[in-house]
Order: sequence, then structure tokens, then C-alpha cells
Amino acid sequence: MPVGRLIRTARAEEDLIEIWLYIATDNPVAAEELVDRIDAKCQMLADNPKLGPARPDIAPELRYSPVGRYVILYREIPGGVEVVRVVHGSRDLPGIELS
Repeated sequence: MPVGRLIRTARAEEDLIEIWLYIATDNPVAAEELVDRIDAKCQMLADNPKLGPARPDIAPELRYSPVGRYVILYREIPGGVEVVRVVHGSRDLPGIELS
């Protein structure tokens, strides 16, 4: 099975830390499980970049994929994906800051 290239922006890394810290306050095990699920989905997207639908209303060439109540925003790059943000799905996605 091919392994796609996975890059996370600094902002996406910050998002993951913030998500973990927020959930870990009440349940560290659930926080770890969610971040693991997000990581697994990111790798699946790297292996299959066109899996998520396009979201040109947010930014050109941007795609998204949900994980529970969170959304991975990413771009296709040669050989994989660049994860731009990981945010709660209730956020105003077209108005979200990408950097």
C-alpha cells in the first residue's frame, strides 16, 4: 500500500495541541484517542488526496474531511497532502484564517 507524503503547517500543529489540551482537561484518554483518529485520517488523506471534497469557498485548491466534530482542511501537494488547519466543524469555515 502506498504511503503518501504528509505535511502539517505550523498552524495545523497548533490546532492539534489546542484540541488535545481542551479535551484533556476533562478526559486525557479521549483527547489522545481523538488526536490519534485525526492523525490516521490525515495519513489516509495523504494516501488518497482527492478523498475529501473541494472547498473553493474557503480557499482555492482547499479540501476538507471530517473527523467526529472536527474538520481537517488540506491541500493536495505532489505525492500527498499539506494539512492547513484542524478546527471544530461549527466554526465559520469560509471565514477561517488559514495561516
